[in-house]
Amino acid sequence: MSAPARPRAVAAPPDSLIAAHLEGAHFHDAWAVRAGEPGRSALGQFIKAFGRTPGWVDACMRLRNRAVRLAGLKDLGRMAAIDPGRAERDYRVGDRIGIFTLYDITPDEVLLGDRDRHLDVVLSLHCARSDRGETCVTVTTVVHVHNLLGRLYMLPVTPMHRVIAPSVLRAVALPG
Repeated sequence: MSAPARPRAVAAPPDSLIAAHLEGAHFHDAWAVRAGEPGRSALGQFIKAFGRTPGWVDACMRLRNRAVRLAGLKDLGRMAAIDPGRAERDYRVGDRIGIFTLYDITPDEVLLGDRDRHLDVVLSLHCARSDRGETCVTVTTVVHVHNLLGRLYMLPVTPMHRVIAPSVLRAVALPG
């Protein structure tokens, strides 16, 4: 149950909502870390992590957004573009949070994602709570590509994602 303080690659939680999205995926991975604030909800953990996105990650997003406009794809904005003054209870399915749209929300898991003509991405932030008061937070990303453009897009994105995902998730391990 307990995850180390640094994110590590793991399997997607089998009891999670994201598990239903794994079949037929072009790409998926999962990263887990022990939460520095174990009492936060899944949405609270997501807001903490993405609100503290490292500057170099947002710089990569700016570069990505400029490059994909040439192919007619969406400019997703910044990952850290989360309203710090907005209360968790005010978020609803369909709301935009950073670069994602909120698809589903429970106290222990949120599903977010984005759809475009080249691919669909769904991200889960799942909380597994132990009897010892610890919370293991797992971020799982699932990508379904639609066409050749999606497969080409994933060539540089896959290795970058494997660096970015644990870098963003590190914020969850921090206290306060």
